[in-house]
Amino acid sequence: MKCRRTIGQIVLPVFYDVDPSDVRHQTGEFGKAFQSLLSRISKKKSTSLKLRDGKAFQSLLSRILKKKSTSLKWRDALREVAEIAGFVVPNFRNESEAIKNIVDKVSCFIDKTCLFVADNPVGLKSRVQDMIPLLDIQQSNDVLLVGMWGMGRIGKTTLAKDIFNKIGRNFEGRSFIPNIREVWGQVDLQQQLLSDIFKGTSTKIQSIDSGKVILKDRLRHKRVFIILDDVDELEQLDALCGSRNWFGSGSRIIITTRNKDILRGNRVDKVYSNKEMDENESIELFNWHAFKQVSPIEEFVEISKNVVMYSGGLPLALEVLGRYLFEKKVTEWNCVLKKLERIPNDKVQKKLKISYDGLDDDYQKSIFLDVACFFIGMDRNDVIHILNGCGFFAEDGISVLVERSLVTVDNKNKLGMHNLLRDMGREIICNKPRMEPEERSRLWFLEDVDDVLVGQTGTKAVEGLTLKLPRDSAKCYSTKAFENMKKLSLLQLAGVQLDGDFEYLSRNLRWLSWNGFPLSCIPSSFYQGNLVSIELENSNVEVVWEATQRMEKLKILNLSHSHYLTETPDFSNMPNLEKLILIDCPRLCEVSHSIGYLDKILLINLEDCISLQSLPRSIYKLKSLKTLILSGCSMIDKLEEDLEQMESLTTLLANNTAITRVPLSIVRSKSIGYISLCGYEGFSRDIFPSIIWSWMSPTSSLSSPFQTSSANISSLVSLDIPHSSSQELSSISDHLSRLRSLWVECGSELQLSVDAKIILDALYATISKEIDSTSATSQVSNMNTSALIQHCSQLRASESKYLLKSVLLQLGMNSEVTNNLKESIL
Repeated sequence: MKCRRTIGQIVLPVFYDVDPSDVRHQTGEFGKAFQSLLSRISKKKSTSLKLRDGKAFQSLLSRILKKKSTSLKWRDALREVAEIAGFVVPNFRNESEAIKNIVDKVSCFIDKTCLFVADNPVGLKSRVQDMIPLLDIQQSNDVLLVGMWGMGRIGKTTLAKDIFNKIGRNFEGRSFIPNIREVWGQVDLQQQLLSDIFKGTSTKIQSIDSGKVILKDRLRHKRVFIILDDVDELEQLDALCGSRNWFGSGSRIIITTRNKDILRGNRVDKVYSNKEMDENESIELFNWHAFKQVSPIEEFVEISKNVVMYSGGLPLALEVLGRYLFEKKVTEWNCVLKKLERIPNDKVQKKLKISYDGLDDDYQKSIFLDVACFFIGMDRNDVIHILNGCGFFAEDGISVLVERSLVTVDNKNKLGMHNLLRDMGREIICNKPRMEPEERSRLWFLEDVDDVLVGQTGTKAVEGLTLKLPRDSAKCYSTKAFENMKKLSLLQLAGVQLDGDFEYLSRNLRWLSWNGFPLSCIPSSFYQGNLVSIELENSNVEVVWEATQRMEKLKILNLSHSHYLTETPDFSNMPNLEKLILIDCPRLCEVSHSIGYLDKILLINLEDCISLQSLPRSIYKLKSLKTLILSGCSMIDKLEEDLEQMESLTTLLANNTAITRVPLSIVRSKSIGYISLCGYEGFSRDIFPSIIWSWMSPTSSLSSPFQTSSANISSLVSLDIPHSSSQELSSISDHLSRLRSLWVECGSELQLSVDAKIILDALYATISKEIDSTSATSQVSNMNTSALIQHCSQLRASESKYLLKSVLLQLGMNSEVTNNLKESIL
């Protein structure tokens, strides 16, 4: 039984003329025999058992006797045996029939057939070790379904095959159904499943529904291991694995898929996400195919790394590219790499294109192509806004692309795409025979775009265009080059100047991203009524528009790093704006009061606007605002109490500002979750106690001797007296009620007693005006520090309903009082 647990050996118990329940509990005739055996062993009596090797058995018994827990271990082993589905053979049963059943079962288990995995299974071992614990083979008798999800050709099938070979024989039956998406024939695959599990038998299935009934009837008493490879549709899963009730106790089913939607809900118990190969694994696998060895030939070391980088850890790409480059010269490698950058390898593309062809509609395909050409690395929500503006159903479409492993979304909500998938998408646009650039729907390759703009050959086929040039290679084109691009909706430029009438730019534009916009304002001849997003980072704008246009569809305005911008635009003409980003606009000194009209705004980012001195009061009226960022606005010195009106505000970042005090309304806010203020940063539940404590710390320090007028004292909220005297304290006792914080440093315990009596007399005098009570203040002088704390606590407990504010008194030569109060606050 130990071998079963540790190395996966198969145990088939035969209960010959014995009840499995008696074995489990050691009862009945079996229990008596077992107890008798233990007694004989414990007494070290010689056994009369007829064994071929009596000496070996006696030696074994001697070793067993040295272990105190022998009987317990044996009992545990017997209980474990009794729980395994084995053979029960009563003495009245036909033994020849029982023997045949045992032989059939054993024959099934010792089936030596293995699936081919890979010539060089690099990185496979670690992934198998990650996957097998999810199957919980030894611990659970439940039927478990485990999903294996990942992009196409990342190695799901290879991993599944290796697991099938390693543990499949531990089950009463096993089946591996490959390439279900490509070879889908419902009845055929149901028949294959039955044939695999019931060796040497064939079952004729008439229809998909009758097949479901047969599968359930035949498999529900069998502990089986099944792998359904590359499932793409729910109907495939329903036909082969309609319910856990179809399978016997302890069965395991693995489902590999590119479509994460298949694994949603309670269809599976666990999901394993296949990870891409890391750099070392990628290099090793590539080397096996390119050089037939672990390490590359010396002159190919660097160029091999470039190829691996291009493959992005995709096993299929590494294999195909490695084989393609095998025995080629370095010069040929360089040529191939340049070609691959422009025209990716056909064998890889044909495999990857399967996922694209399987998308549900043209909207999803268009979204995939737009991401491949324009939106990699962009915020998912921004892209959804832009593509919805183009008439797509982008939220659903991007979700499908993520589920199909065609697009990724990282923990910062940025869209990503495997390089080979990106190139596959771009190759689809180019088509075969290859279309001329001006006839393509999207233009992204620098030389193609340059040719179209210089030759002014653009056509209405062009829907998206991107041209990003280095700053030192900036070029100027005529706006007339866009005259015929009537359907242009996506335009991304960097390091580009346009000369001419902006009226030529498409009225259909939804996205304008122009890094380094060269003009001081956006020309009034440029129609922007359909724009969803305007991104003019590093621009030269001083004012955004010469004449304000009504922009109902605008949701994103980003003018970050516009070093000449002095004021924000009039926001009343963009009622649906959701994101306003003005990072690092050092000359921006005023935010328009019209910002209060943005009743759908979610984010305002004014980080590092160092000339901005204040915010308009209207900003506090924004009920929808979730994130406000003022970090680095070094001249902003306060936030208004009106802040609590911003009922949706969840994130407030204002570090490195001139703000020294936090408005009390922040504590009253029920929405703020994350905050960075006055040197404190973190979740509000952790930060607020620290902020409260900071309020109660001294904000004003006056050196001794204490000299000030009553008028000045009356305006103080917090006071620090480093070396107290009775005269000094008496001079402020009449004004103590106005103080929130008083810090007095005493030179001796006697001084502490005197000071404490003066302060508490004044405090009680203040309270007595509110309530009709008496206080034994004369006892104060006899109190030590601990008693003083207790006395104050009793006072607060009995009269707290009359106290409308908190007062912090720190007296003495140490911080015992302060620390106790701080603990209470926290």
